[in-house]
Amino acid sequence: MAELRTIEVPAEAKGQRLDQFLVAQLEGVSRSRVQLLIDQGDVLINGLHEKASLKLRGGERIDITGEPRPAPLKAIAEDIPLDVVFEDADLAVVNKPAGMMVHAGAGQNEDERNRGTLVNALLYRFKKLSSTGGDLRPGIVHRLDKQTSGLVVVAKNDRAHLAMAELFSSRQIKKTYIALVQGTVERAKGTINASVGRDPVRRTRMTTQPLENARAAVSHYEVVRRFANRFGKFTLVKVRIETGRTHQIRVHMASIGHPVVGDTLYGGPGQLTDQVASQAATSKAARRKAEPERLRLGRNFLHAARLEFPHPKTGKLLVLEAPLPAELEAFLSRLEGEPATPGA
Repeated sequence: MAELRTIEVPAEAKGQRLDQFLVAQLEGVSRSRVQLLIDQGDVLINGLHEKASLKLRGGERIDITGEPRPAPLKAIAEDIPLDVVFEDADLAVVNKPAGMMVHAGAGQNEDERNRGTLVNALLYRFKKLSSTGGDLRPGIVHRLDKQTSGLVVVAKNDRAHLAMAELFSSRQIKKTYIALVQGTVERAKGTINASVGRDPVRRTRMTTQPLENARAAVSHYEVVRRFANRFGKFTLVKVRIETGRTHQIRVHMASIGHPVVGDTLYGGPGQLTDQVASQAATSKAARRKAEPERLRLGRNFLHAARLEFPHPKTGKLLVLEAPLPAELEAFLSRLEGEPATPGA
């Protein structure tokens, strides 16, 4: 039960709205939360329930008897365009763009943070999805990071959801990604077998450092092309993952010294700078006169390009692909058009 809090309104607060006054008095409580408290009837002014817009006169006694209790967040349908690669009565496979969250987070109770998600688009398009994932994640069997594009499997009913979950758990689904990473990956092929766990210091990151909560993770990479030009050295790789840990490819590639381009969380460059021009401009005046060219991507260069798995109902092998998005193609073409750096 919440502790009763009492506030005496000072004379200088005369003319202030009730909600504005309480925001200033209650540390760390937003105006929307204050309004929710008032709407719940947990704010009494001289023993009476009043509106948030009440103008104070000074001298009132405010009793706060509860805590804001926002309604449980539930996914909502939104008319957002979808690129549907495959669909039948049981499944849909969609090509998610970068910048779109798969679903709202459990702690995100503000309505505006529950907008624009893949789940919202799916509900509008397909109306009914599996309920196994709960109200926030209907139909969602697996996820992609917000700034990662590519293929996502969606279950339309609970039976298909459970069957797909078993395919993922038993590693019967082959997932192939395309990534551009920093530096020259020397080996043509390789396997990264390193457990992944939540970084105990920086909680938004994962790590391959030994931790009790770490889970086994295996990634196989293959070099597609290497670049060395005035913007630096880079390697385009295909990565097939056996497991699907949070940030797996991003943290695995960073662990071998080759973070994904655009992935600043794991040390990747947010922009590429013309290193030749930077080195040539030895003085501050020269650097101001000839600002080196920069290439900006604005997202991670990571794309879920291919899925292979047996259909959970028919057993037929499905092989589905999504081409690189236009922004990644354009970025790659820009690098491909650069002459190789002499001696690289």
